[in-house]
Amino acid sequence: MGFRCGIVGLPNVGKSTLFNALTETAAAQAENYPFCTIDPNVGEVGVPDPRLTEIGRMAGSKEIVPTRLTFVDIAGLVRGASEGEGLGNQFLAHIREVDAIAFVLRCFEDDDIAHVEGRVDPIADAETIETELMLADLESLEKRILPLEKRIRGGDREAKKTLALVEGALALLRDGKPARLAYVPEEDKAAFRALNLLTSKRVLYVCNVDEGSAATGNAYSRRVEERVAEQETGPGQPKPPGVVVISAKIEAELALLEPAERAEYLETLGLAEPGLHRLIRAGYELLDLVTYFTAGPKEARAWTVPRGTRAPQAAGVIHTDFERGFIRAEVIDCEEFVALGGEAGAKEAGRMRLEGKDYVVTDGDVIHFRFAA
Repeated sequence: MGFRCGIVGLPNVGKSTLFNALTETAAAQAENYPFCTIDPNVGEVGVPDPRLTEIGRMAGSKEIVPTRLTFVDIAGLVRGASEGEGLGNQFLAHIREVDAIAFVLRCFEDDDIAHVEGRVDPIADAETIETELMLADLESLEKRILPLEKRIRGGDREAKKTLALVEGALALLRDGKPARLAYVPEEDKAAFRALNLLTSKRVLYVCNVDEGSAATGNAYSRRVEERVAEQETGPGQPKPPGVVVISAKIEAELALLEPAERAEYLETLGLAEPGLHRLIRAGYELLDLVTYFTAGPKEARAWTVPRGTRAPQAAGVIHTDFERGFIRAEVIDCEEFVALGGEAGAKEAGRMRLEGKDYVVTDGDVIHFRFAA
């Protein structure tokens, strides 16, 4: 399990160029006209994690299997998409299936690439996208009220709870605020997620800058960062959007190079790593995900779970039988696994822990699950 990230943006902001580069494919057309992406393109990439390579080396693993990140490239939105403008609701529907949404914002000047609204303004672009998603959610929720009221009259208690969640989200949306700002008690979070609202998704702002600004950002990307910094946070409030500065042009060029050439090219640009790595980290932080590892002679593999996941549920990500028959977890910290020469060395040094069903998996755990078949 990795996470599924939808890539949205106005036409001609570099969205499909970025998708092509990140997935190292040419699946999405990158043309200088609106709506060139007719269907949502889906691409998977392995999540880079140096820890996994070292763990596999110590375990003598024949295969290294990273966790996966899925990108969904969705056609450019325009003002009025929620009412069917451009390619409209057909594409808004694809956003409902992702865990997070990356708003690709144009933060570069280029007279040869037309902006659909005739100006470069990443804040206005973000507001246009958010508004269209909010309008789509408004329409979706308003259609649910009468059926829910009818079920309530019939004595349906769950419908009463759902209607309260719908009305809370509607109040926010009518006030021009996304549904993710709604306060939802822990016991109602599953029901709230079931509403499948576009604006309940976590958001990443991806600032697509010119090549010369890839390392430091520019005035446009700083405006985006300032906008995020101004957003209020507090107990019970979701994290504000993440911000990542990327040059889609550089990422496209990196995709064509061999690994050794990539490192040299990044160094000349003053970049320590590709934008993909920063984007993945920002997504993991935004969604509060952690990675644990399994390792053996056959393979070393990374697995991703939400922070706070207990051992049986983490085992269930591998196979439902592991969760159903869970007995215990044998846990070694990844740094100690590598430093002590693998599982045998860690056991000998007394650094392997036996954990039960209440153990909360932490980032970097190397785990062997014991279960009853």
